[in-house]
Amino acid sequence: MSKKPYSELKNLGKNNKTINAPNDSILEKVKNPHSEIYNIRLSVPEFTSICPVTGQPDFAFFLIDYVPNKWIVESKSFKLFVNSFRNHGAFHEECTVFVGKSIYKLLKPKWIRIGGYWNPRGGIPIDIFFQLGKKPQNLWVPDHEVSVYKGR
Repeated sequence: MSKKPYSELKNLGKNNKTINAPNDSILEKVKNPHSEIYNIRLSVPEFTSICPVTGQPDFAFFLIDYVPNKWIVESKSFKLFVNSFRNHGAFHEECTVFVGKSIYKLLKPKWIRIGGYWNPRGGIPIDIFFQLGKKPQNLWVPDHEVSVYKGR
């Protein structure tokens, strides 16, 4: 008898408990079903972490674009990974770059870009941008219009 598709995944189709540390989260991948060059956009309109100094919550809107190679991120594991930051103490820069590097390390995409648009604290919004790889020519990637873009 053959194995069920995706049975090797630890999150998909299973009950999962809340994880309170990104390093303890299991970010997973599945095979990219296409050979063409295309962009995947992940939007996280309610990213939350905790300020490591004050313990106050910080909120951000993350937009992640990547051009897959052999793998794409498994969406349930991504959701659980993102939620693992909710009680995690880290500065804006650390959270944004950690998310980008974690996806890059897992997938080895041709290109990845993340924009972390952090809500103002003390009247100052802090936006963090990180990318690895080179964006393929002739690839359409929408701008990061956070004030307009609301996901779906």
